[in-house]
Formats: sequence, structure tokens, C-alpha cells
Amino acid sequence: GLFDVPELSCPEGFQEAQDKALQQSEQLVQKACSTPPGPETVMIFDQLSDSLCRVADLADFVKVAHPDFAFREAAEEACRNIGAVVEKLNTDVELCQSLRRLLADETVMSSLDPETRRVAELFMFDFEISGIHLDEEKRKKAVDLNIRILDLCNEFLIGTHVPNKIDKHVLPEHIRYNFTAEGNYLQVAGLHADCPDDLVREAAYKIFLHSNSQQLARLEELLASRNSLAQLVGYDTFAHRALQGTMAKNPETVRQFLEKLSEQLSKRTQNDFQMMTKMKMKLNPHNSMLMPWDHPYYSGVLRAERYNIDPGLYCPFFSLGACMEGLNSLFSQLLGISLYAEQTKRGEIWSEDVRKLAVVHETEGLLGYIYCDFFQRPDKPHQDCHFTVRGGRLKENGEYQLPVVVLMLSLPNSARGTPTLLSPGMMENLFHEMGHAMHSMLGRTRYQHVTGTRCPTDFAEVPSILMEYFANDYRVVNQFARHYKTGQPLPKNMVSRLCESKKVCAAADMQLQVFYAVLDQIYHGKHPLKKSTTEILKETQERVYGLPYVPNTAWQLRFSHLVGYGAKYYSYLMSRAVASMVWKQCFAQNPFDRAMGERYRREMLAHGGGKEPMLMVQG
Repeated sequence: GLFDVPELSCPEGFQEAQDKALQQSEQLVQKACSTPPGPETVMIFDQLSDSLCRVADLADFVKVAHPDFAFREAAEEACRNIGAVVEKLNTDVELCQSLRRLLADETVMSSLDPETRRVAELFMFDFEISGIHLDEEKRKKAVDLNIRILDLCNEFLIGTHVPNKIDKHVLPEHIRYNFTAEGNYLQVAGLHADCPDDLVREAAYKIFLHSNSQQLARLEELLASRNSLAQLVGYDTFAHRALQGTMAKNPETVRQFLEKLSEQLSKRTQNDFQMMTKMKMKLNPHNSMLMPWDHPYYSGVLRAERYNIDPGLYCPFFSLGACMEGLNSLFSQLLGISLYAEQTKRGEIWSEDVRKLAVVHETEGLLGYIYCDFFQRPDKPHQDCHFTVRGGRLKENGEYQLPVVVLMLSLPNSARGTPTLLSPGMMENLFHEMGHAMHSMLGRTRYQHVTGTRCPTDFAEVPSILMEYFANDYRVVNQFARHYKTGQPLPKNMVSRLCESKKVCAAADMQLQVFYAVLDQIYHGKHPLKKSTTEILKETQERVYGLPYVPNTAWQLRFSHLVGYGAKYYSYLMSRAVASMVWKQCFAQNPFDRAMGERYRREMLAHGGGKEPMLMVQG
């Protein structure tokens, strides 16, 4: 069965796994309600969470990545059903009472260890943001709003990817071949950001981002519903609700963080825009005003011209085997951990190119498993991500339930006889995702509710972004980058060129991220919004980003992160700020420092989400 779960040898098995989980959860709910307040209460809650998450998390992965439609469909159904049960449990008054009794009992609470206390509080927090304190009618309204929001999220997400069509005669003949023809129409499915022809990028920008009334209605209803839900359960705005428990804690801190960052960037961003404008004048003297569709292209041109970093020069040194060796060697020096390839059983993996790695510590033994689903295949999403399939926790019998994760990349399939070669960008992504995986493997928490990456969003990216710093350090790269034919190491000047090239237009790139983060905060701030989402976009773009808004476009309708990162898009920037501090203070001197590696594991990775993130950063 998939992931070694016996029921999942066929799609129908999802129904069986789901029924088993629901049966277990009913028994645990009864047990929780009849157990006197004590540490056991928290343990029962965590078992309850575990029994549902073990099916839901696994299904979350299978529904996007399994090549067989029947499996994807069964997983999607299981996700929906378990999601509905979780919403119901989050508003179950009797279940909540059993936890409330524990939190109200000062004697018992003071005898609990900090992790158990925090987990109890986190479970309570889940009840509260679902509106447990409301009367029955309002609780029902909260559940309905939650379900409506899930549907709107799915619809909006699909809408962000849908291509736009245009009558082909509208476009000059010499650029039509860039787009897919459909009878008299051309399909524009993206921004063509790397195309050297300014006109193609301009056309793609204006057509792909053209406003769409249905998608606009979805976005407006989504923002309004989120706001209603937040206010219903007692928050000023959706942002206040979403930021509770994060490093930032509240929208005010996020605003200050983004403003400070923007101030620091502003002069450098202006310089970047001037350099790009000069480059555009040189290549296109007739039309030298810098537009939003120029930024990604001309920053790339500047990078290439200044440092000659053609990926083709680098790929031969970054075979997948060499990169995995590099990670293995880094982890073994820093943390005493090695990765071993494991044989899989029949039906355990969903595609024959998936590899299973055992993560083994030199004295503690087996820590968990990473399934590597690295290669492109039809119907597989083109995004790099990390999925928790099973969280780690201390089981009732005293054994440790080992964490299981999947790392999904979309690397090109190699030609016969040559290894898979990664571009520098792919290599950095591999390191980034491996940072998440190590967080999952090393977050040895007693409770699965706070295992590994189950921590506040603005802290979750710290371990993965930190790995990018390792991937950009010559001392680290020099250990593994070897030409796959000759075995010669990657010359030092090539590594330093690559690292220097990343600084080109870095301010403008970051300013763009600040703009997206500010926009996300305004959309999830005070409602009703003062203006339409498009007018807010125009105003924020000109104020925060600095390149002019293009009439009749609505970039926000393609902003897919509004779904998974609503009010939290700033997280990526804040995590980067923390990761850069950790790198400079702990690893820049010596990226292989074992004592530092152990300290990083002890203070940060080991706690998952079981400790206040700011305390981990301080440590």
C-alpha cells in the first residue's frame, strides 16, 4: 500500500482508512470528555489530531501528485470529509469543555511541562478561532462560512491559472507565434517574462492580467467572507485572526516591519530601476520607459551581461547525485546525520522514479523517512514543495512514531546515459526543500500537533531559507560540485560569479515582494475596503513598488498566494530576515561547525512548533 499503509493498495482503500480514522476519533472524543483534567487530556487530544491528520495529510499529497486519477479523486474526497469533521470538532462544545477544565485547573497546569502547556493552549486556540464561545446559531454560521471559504479558495485558485483568450487579429502578425492558436483566437497562459521581445511581454502582461468579472467577484466574496468570519469570532480583521500566534503577533508589527524594510530598500531600488532603464534604452531606444513587464527580463539581462552565468555552464557540475552527496556530507558534518536509500515494497510508491531515503543519526539511529518525488511527469504540478505525510510523536507504548515526508520537485528527466543535471536555481531549490525535510525529521516533539514544520508560517521558512545560504557558499559548494564527465571541481571564480550575480537588482526584486506583502495586508485589513481591489492595487503599486500601474489590468486576480498565505505573505520576508541573522551569527564563519549545528538543532529545529518562535530565535 502507498507509504506502507496496507489499506491504500487501491483507491477504495481511502474510504476504509477514512472510516477507521473517524471511528477512532469518535472513541477518542468520548475518552477526552470522560477523562479528569491532567496531562492525559493533552495526549488524547493529540491522538485525536493524529488519527485525522494521518489520513488528511496523506490525502493532501495524493490528491495533487498521484498519476492515477482514481487515486486522486478518492484522496480529494477523503480530504473533504475529514476537513468537515475537523470543522465540526472545532465547534464541539463538550469536547472543548474537557480542555477548558484542564486550562482552568491552576494546580494541574503548573505541574505540566512547557511543551504540554503550549500544546493545550494551541488546541484551545483552534476552538476559539472557530467560534466555540458563540451561541449555537452563530457557531453554525462560522462552520458554514468556513466551508464557503474553502470552496471560494478552490475556485479562486483555479481562476488564477486559467489562460485568457484574444482575437488573433488584435496582435501584430510577427508576434502571434509566441502564443497558442485556437481557431481565430490566441491563448495567453502566462507573462512570458523571459521573452526578449518587449512587445511580446507587453501583450502577455496586458492580456494575461486583463480583469475578469467572475474572478473579481470570487476574490471580493472571499475577502468579505474571511472578514465576516474573523469578526464573528471576535477579531477586528482577518489579519488579526491570522497573525495570532505568529512571530509578528499582529498586523501593526507586520506594517512596521514592511515599512522599515521599504525605507532601507528605497535608494537601492531606485538605482536598480535606473540600471534597468539604461539597459532598456540601449536595446530599445524608441521606448525606454521602464514598465512592470520589464523588471524580471532586464534584471536577468543585467545579471547575465555582468557575470556571464549561463546555466548551461553550471549544470554539468550539478548532477543530482553530486548534489545529494553534498547534502549528505553537510548534514553529517553539521548534525551527525546520514541519508540512506531504502528498498521500497510493492505498491508503496506512486511512480517508479520515486526514491525513499532513511534519515539516520550516528547515535540515535533512524529518525524518519523522506520520499523523493523529484522528476517531471504528466499531470504533476510544477511546484516544489514539502508535504508532511505523518507527524512524529511519542506513542502511548513509549515508542516514537517516525515522521514521514515527501519532497516534490519537477526536475527534467535525464537523457539515457547522462545523469540528471540541475541548474543553479534547481540546486538552490533542492537545498531549500531539504531544509523543510530536516525540520520535520529533527522536530522530535512529544506531540504530532507541533511536529516539525507545524509551526507559525512566518517561522516555518527559516530552516529552508537558511539552507539557501549554505547552497550559495563556496566552501559548501566546493565539497560536491564536480563535472559529471571529468570529475573536476567547479572553479572558484564561477561560484563567486554566481553568488555576486544574485545581488544584481536584488533590492528591486525584494521591493516587489514588499509590495505583494503590503497588498495582502490591506486586502485582509479593515472592511469594507475603502476602494475596489483594483484601485487599491494601483495605489499600492505606485506608492510601494514604484513602477506604473497598467490600465485595465488586475494582477491581484492572479495572486494565488492569497489562498494559502492570506494575511501572511510577509512571512517569507520575515523568515528571510531571521535566517540571515542565524547565518551571519552562527554559520558564516564556518558552515561545518558541529557545535553550532547541534545548538541550531537544540534551540530551533528540535521544538517544531512546540515553543514560542521568538524564544527559539533568541536561543
